[in-house]
Amino acid sequence: MALAATAALLAGGVMAQSSAPSGDWRTVSPENLWVIDTAKGRILVELEPRAAPNHIERIRTLTNQGFYDGLKFHRVIPDFMAQTGDPKGTGEGGSELPDLKGEFTFRRGRDSGFAPVENSGPGLRGVMGSIPIVTQPDAQMFVTADFKTSAQGLFCPGVAGMARAGSPDSANSQFFLMTGQNDNLNGGYTVFGRVVQGLDVVKSLKKGDEASDGAVGPDADAMTRVRLASAMPDAERPTIRVAVPGSAPFNAAVEAARAEKGGTFNICDVQPPVQGG
Repeated sequence: MALAATAALLAGGVMAQSSAPSGDWRTVSPENLWVIDTAKGRILVELEPRAAPNHIERIRTLTNQGFYDGLKFHRVIPDFMAQTGDPKGTGEGGSELPDLKGEFTFRRGRDSGFAPVENSGPGLRGVMGSIPIVTQPDAQMFVTADFKTSAQGLFCPGVAGMARAGSPDSANSQFFLMTGQNDNLNGGYTVFGRVVQGLDVVKSLKKGDEASDGAVGPDADAMTRVRLASAMPDAERPTIRVAVPGSAPFNAAVEAARAEKGGTFNICDVQPPVQGG
């Protein structure tokens, strides 16, 4: 289940201040907050069922089974991604459940909360929830039967995607967390969420051998425990608030990234501000 590495563009972002109005923030639902503990620290991923409902169902099922506990990040390529979810630790394994059909695009309604950030090519690029997407303007919805328009997740730093073999419909249990931008994956792999806290942990994972396409070997870092926040005791459950796309703290983060990057700015430079943990 290999992925092609390309040059990466690291994301810029601005942490929001806790004094911002509460209406600018939303709390991630516990059933959509994926808690991945490692020896290097905790990684929190917001799952996005609107983009990939079948893959989210698979993630939840395997997580509740304890399938992911102890599995290694068997393939880690700097400025690209960290891959895990294989019980064999070789990139050739999966669960006993059937493979999934790719969910490379989805339908977005007017209530999606999408905020455009960039318009430098076909479609609008922006953020829905916490994931970066490319989509059509809302006006396009008036000429469609379902009053929705197409959208596609983008592989920016922090994005969570499902690994697969050669067939587009071969995703099973393996997934990867992006540490760089890779446009070659857009439209060919399923985006199912984004790291909202702990991207520094992902970047600190033991790297693989470049000559072996990122294979780490027996000393690879592992996921010690993986849970949905909804399955954790209240006293242990993390609470994460993410800036609403289009809100003041979100827009401030966009403008800070735009000022830092100048003419090279793109959607992958935007990390939604987060509070809590």
